[in-house]
Amino acid sequence: MDFSTIVIYLGFTLAAYSVIGNDTIQTLGTFLSSNERKKWWVLWLYAGGILTFTLIYGYITHDGDVSYGRLEKYPMPNPFSWYYILPPIILMILTRTGIPVSTSFLILTFFNQKNLTDMVLKSVSGYAVSFVAAIILYLAISKVLEKKFIENPITAKENQIWTALQWGSTGFLWSQWLIQDFANIYVYLPRQLELWQLIFSLIIVLVMLAFIIAKKGGAIQGIIKSKTNTVDLRSATLIDFTYGIILFYFKELNNVPMSTTWVFIGILAGREIALNYMLRKNEPRRAMFSNLGMDLFKVFIGLVVSIVLVYAVKYLATL
Repeated sequence: MDFSTIVIYLGFTLAAYSVIGNDTIQTLGTFLSSNERKKWWVLWLYAGGILTFTLIYGYITHDGDVSYGRLEKYPMPNPFSWYYILPPIILMILTRTGIPVSTSFLILTFFNQKNLTDMVLKSVSGYAVSFVAAIILYLAISKVLEKKFIENPITAKENQIWTALQWGSTGFLWSQWLIQDFANIYVYLPRQLELWQLIFSLIIVLVMLAFIIAKKGGAIQGIIKSKTNTVDLRSATLIDFTYGIILFYFKELNNVPMSTTWVFIGILAGREIALNYMLRKNEPRRAMFSNLGMDLFKVFIGLVVSIVLVYAVKYLATL
């Protein structure tokens, strides 16, 4: 095995861990929060089963390309130099700080800087669409549903119904997220995988997913828990379904990769504003806007740091 091959598979393994560790909580965070009493391996079997199906489906329908065509403009580097393993390492370090860094910007831009503008525009539009959509949705349903959720604990009968609904909405959201973010992991492997590469990579990704779920998400989970009633099974279901619909829209729009982080933060921000204005009309909102501003500041800093690091490491690598 030559050095370039070692870099390829080491880069893939590091990317699998760093991307899942950073981004999975956007999609599975509410699912984990509202199912804290269940065994971690039950949650892993469910999420892992959907991941396996989504990966194999993409492999079959896109002639071995599990990124669903999102890596068309990202050719494999030749040669595959050592510094290509740096982006996932940097991502792992930043993830430990709780900063929601965009894996799309940090990893994909490293492979092709020319597509950065398109990614940024699609990601910012994703934030705007999700922010506005969440405000409109929660202004409409806050008094009818969310107020009821907050004031009335879920009953045993409701729990059975909403558990089924939430697992369904999470499965839909999880599949849409995977279609978007497989590109961030599989950018390290050939664009048309051999069968053994598919099996090998699937095992690696499932192991990484098990580790992340077993430790209950990590630092970024704090962003979710700081928002109004997100641990409620019913509220979590609505968040997941809204997020999934918006990701589905952008998936169908075009094949340009985007930051799902921006979409996620936009939904939480729009929801929080709507709930505050509808359910807490007489309460001060400075703390809320400060909290939301910090979330947006974090993803903006994540964008800036990602871009700066990409160009800095590229420059240093040429010296």
